[in-house]
Amino acid sequence: MRVISGSARGRPLKAVPGMGTRPTTDKVKEALFSMIGPYFEGGTALDLFAGTGGLGIEALSRGMDKAIFVDLDYKSVETVKANLKAAGFTEQAEVYKNDAERALKTLAKRGASFDLVFLDPPYRLKHGDKLMARMDELSLLKDQAVLVLEYESSFEYRDDFGRFRMIRKTDYGETGITIYVYDKDSGTESDSTEKEERHEHGEAT
Repeated sequence: MRVISGSARGRPLKAVPGMGTRPTTDKVKEALFSMIGPYFEGGTALDLFAGTGGLGIEALSRGMDKAIFVDLDYKSVETVKANLKAAGFTEQAEVYKNDAERALKTLAKRGASFDLVFLDPPYRLKHGDKLMARMDELSLLKDQAVLVLEYESSFEYRDDFGRFRMIRKTDYGETGITIYVYDKDSGTESDSTEKEERHEHGEAT
């Protein structure tokens, strides 16, 4: 594994010891960033199931100002720190050992908000959409934030839900990727408002 493009291009990245993680391959990573970037003019990224930290580090290399990395596994956290040091991004990053749900609550209390989110939960967990909805509830997303959800390709998430709109979906072998954009002014809140207005006018809901 390596940093593919940007300021840290070519820097090698360590894998997490053992077989517990499933790092995004360089081929998939390159295709992914060509869809969401390929480069950024600042912003803050969240790598929620960080693993090696490869996605968040790639985002920093391509122009993100800051990235926050979260993983529950101690070996992953240590690997992320080592890879950040190797790529020269230690000062632009924060790394936390925490469960995803608890991490979101903690970040919300700190007033964090994100322009770009990577969600690559273990394939046995099918709750990426629930975590996205939780980010919405906790006001963790900036308007037009981009969210990258990675999952087993045999499983499918909804294209659109709440304030999230699918802009790209593709499979790479056993890996499926759906890219969403967060529209703060649409979805859940506007849907409920519309229902209330219809109710007030005596229309069926």
